[in-house]
Amino acid sequence: MSDGAFMAAVEQVLQVYPDLSKLQAAVVAADEMDIAHDGRSFARIFGVAHSRVLRQVNALDEAGALLRITKREPRTRRTHYVVSL
Repeated sequence: MSDGAFMAAVEQVLQVYPDLSKLQAAVVAADEMDIAHDGRSFARIFGVAHSRVLRQVNALDEAGALLRITKREPRTRRTHYVVSL
C-alpha cells in the first residue's frame, strides 16, 4: 500500500460521506484496505494518539451507519470494529 493509494481512499470515503472528519474517513479506509481493524493498531501505524482514534471510532459507532464496534479489551482499551459500507 502506498501513501498515495491510502490518501486516495480517504478522499473517496469523504466524497461519499462528506460529514465525516478526515480521521474518521481514514479509520474507514484503513479497515476497508485491511490496514487496521482496531483503534490501537490504527493509532500505532499512523502515529495518532490512541485516545483521538477511540473518540472517532466511538462517534462512528454511535452514529450507527458505517462502523460497528465488535470487541473491547478493557485492559488495553483496544477497540475492534468492522466497517460496513
